[in-house]
Amino acid sequence: MATRDLNRGGRGSSRNSDMTVEEAGRKGGETVARKYGHEHFEEIGRKGGETVSQKYGHEHFEEIGRKGGEAVSDKYGHEHFEEIGHKGGQKVRELIDRGKSTENRR
Repeated sequence: MATRDLNRGGRGSSRNSDMTVEEAGRKGGETVARKYGHEHFEEIGRKGGETVSQKYGHEHFEEIGRKGGEAVSDKYGHEHFEEIGHKGGQKVRELIDRGKSTENRR
């Protein structure tokens, strides 16, 4: 976590001399969010994703997904995947049953 003082090296103002880089970034992000709204962040995220996709290709996303899965597996273990798989299966069963009951009402 960055805790540099923005007033060092001629940056920042004396009014905000105790503000960290992290605090300044958060404050700037909040200002942009108020000015441009949620859609602005969706748009720049979409554009960024498209740029990364064009630059690195599909394999890049496969690789980072694999690495992320390995990190989760290392941290939480096999049982974690069993649990979330079971929860997903229960949700699917619930949705199927809901669909059948709606169909039977007709």
